[in-house]
Amino acid sequence: MKVFYENKRADFYCRDSERSKKTLGYTSHLHYHIELALVRSGRTRVTVDSNEYTVEAGDLIVIFPNQIHRFETLEREKYILMIVNPDIISEFLKQLTSTVPVSNLVKGAALDPELSMLAENISRIYRCEDAYHETILRGYLLAFFGRLLQLTPIKDIQSKESNVLGVILNYCINNSTRQLSLDLLEKELHISKYYISHTLSNKLHMGFNDYINSIRVSNACKYLTKTDKSITEISDLVGFNTMRTFNRAFQKQMGMTPREYRTKK
Repeated sequence: MKVFYENKRADFYCRDSERSKKTLGYTSHLHYHIELALVRSGRTRVTVDSNEYTVEAGDLIVIFPNQIHRFETLEREKYILMIVNPDIISEFLKQLTSTVPVSNLVKGAALDPELSMLAENISRIYRCEDAYHETILRGYLLAFFGRLLQLTPIKDIQSKESNVLGVILNYCINNSTRQLSLDLLEKELHISKYYISHTLSNKLHMGFNDYINSIRVSNACKYLTKTDKSITEISDLVGFNTMRTFNRAFQKQMGMTPREYRTKK
């Protein structure tokens, strides 16, 4: 199975099929964001890591950070799709980044009156540009995920049955500002460095250093758009040793320099 690592630039994205002709179908990928879909009608086959689910009317599918997933439309769906950076709902950050769902499919969850009402409001507010729009949206997201976690049993990501790739990726994300190496990961995760390197190459089609740099560049984009910190400060904050390395990695991933990115935004 070919998989690509998707760098999401926006902290939040919402798509309602009532306003979009797109289906849920999408190739195998993974990312740091949480992805979920409440399905009103239709059917979709969803593969998450090694598990396969058929999502039907009234169901909800939720994918936690760094779970490999693929959507295949079986019968055209009506749905609300949300893609959320867990950093913006920091009250649930630990649960969302150090655990995985026991089952990614939550049968009948889309029929839950509270969850459905919150999803509809999130979809509506997402399209608005009113005063306090972002604050109100975050409030609804917190309420939504609070209710969702009540309905979704979770397990620690370090459990034996968890996907090894998820363990590797989550460790890298949580420690990206440190000076990471394959030797360090081998020591701390008790996984062969050769296996780690092979897994990243085989699953993500990228080397260890490129993956670490992709995390750091993604974090740098947030600082560039949301703070007035200098580019030198940001380079240091996200874990780069030198400005030259930072500029080279940023240009490779974003197609422009950090300064151009900030100006463009």
